Parts: sequence; C-alpha cells; structure tokens
Amino acid sequence: MPLTPLDIHNKEFSRKIRGYDEDEVNEFLDQIIKDYEALIRENKELQAKLEAYEEKVNHFKTMEETLSKTIVVAQEAADEMKANAKKEAQLIIKEAEKNADRIINESLAKSRKIALDSEELKKQAMIYRTRFRSLLEAQLELLNQEDWNFEKMNLELEFPAKDEVKE
Repeated sequence: MPLTPLDIHNKEFSRKIRGYDEDEVNEFLDQIIKDYEALIRENKELQAKLEAYEEKVNHFKTMEETLSKTIVVAQEAADEMKANAKKEAQLIIKEAEKNADRIINESLAKSRKIALDSEELKKQAMIYRTRFRSLLEAQLELLNQEDWNFEKMNLELEFPAKDEVKE
C-alpha cells in the first residue's frame, strides 16, 4: 500500500546519539509531504483527464461504429435500389417489347387486310371493266347491225303534238 502524506507526516524515527538534526529532518519531511501531495493531486488530475479522454475515445468509437453501420446500411439500400431499378427497367423493356410485338402484329394484320382488300378491289374492277366492255361491245354490235329498227326493240316513240310545242 502506497504512502500517504499523513503517513509521512506522522512518521517518527528512533533517536540515537549521533543522529540527524531533528529540525532539518522535519523540514525535509515537510517538503516531501508538499511535493508528494502535489504529485498525488497531479496524478488525480491526470487520471481524471485520462478518464475524460477515454470517455471521449469511447464516444468517438461508438460514433465510428454507428457511422460504419450507417454506411453499410446506406450501401445496402443503394444496392437494393439499384437492383430494384434494374428489375423495373427489365420489366419496362419486356412490356415495351410486348407492346412493340403487338403493334407489329396489328400492323401486319392491317397490312394483310389492306392487301387483300386491294386485291379484291382489283378483281372487282376487272370484272366491272369486263362486263362494261361486254355491254359496250353488245351495244356497238346492235348499232352496227343494218336492220336496226324500232320495231325489233319494241320501243314506242311519242312525239309531242305541234300545238304542245312551245317556242
């Protein structure tokens, strides 16, 4: 157990015939007591500072751990957001591809229908043209016949009377 200033103060030495000067020893002991008290005070102050610094170091270590955890959580959140964005982008791309396929298929179907309609119209135009040509040829043939007359056609022509004609 270490000495205290009180132990030093209360220490008594045995006396001998040719011993040290008691006043000088007492003065020296008083000086030792003062210095020892100062050292003890300084030691306590240093210990208090050390505890304060250790407390600050622990506080900073806690902050460091918290920041590290926060960084890890932020990184994980960023990675998760990145993965979600990638998935969403893939879904958007798939949806766009489906829509593009649908639009292409619809366009192809419309194109086929228009082509079929166009072919049908061409056929109908050819049929109409052929029939019209046949009709015209039949009419020309009738006109070219020399024995053409109204009686064959059973047509009756009516002419207005003179008094009905207006001038």
